[in-house]
Amino acid sequence: MATFQELTSIEAVRDFYLGQRASFIYVSSPGCGVCASLFPQIEPILASHPEFRSGHVDLGSVPEIAGEFSVFTAPALLFFANGKEIHREVRIVPIEPFTKKVEQLSRLVASLD
Repeated sequence: MATFQELTSIEAVRDFYLGQRASFIYVSSPGCGVCASLFPQIEPILASHPEFRSGHVDLGSVPEIAGEFSVFTAPALLFFANGKEIHREVRIVPIEPFTKKVEQLSRLVASLD
């Protein structure tokens, strides 16, 4: 499984994605059933793409994330390349299209070298 780093402050979130070639942040919310059921489905997808550094942040612990990234619903799945957001998925995320999108983003990140 992918190892998701727990991000517990807005500073940790910034340090996590800024200056990284490729990163992924999973934003969840306390008590969110969709968040809880989606997370174990995306873990193996990200595990097969180690080029994405993976992190997790909880809106309850780091409410500033909502303003920082304009996250208005959870879960939010954010992809970054060289510190810039390149893709996002929110709320209901069908796994098959998500898997294809991760493959596409992986190729994009590889082309940045």
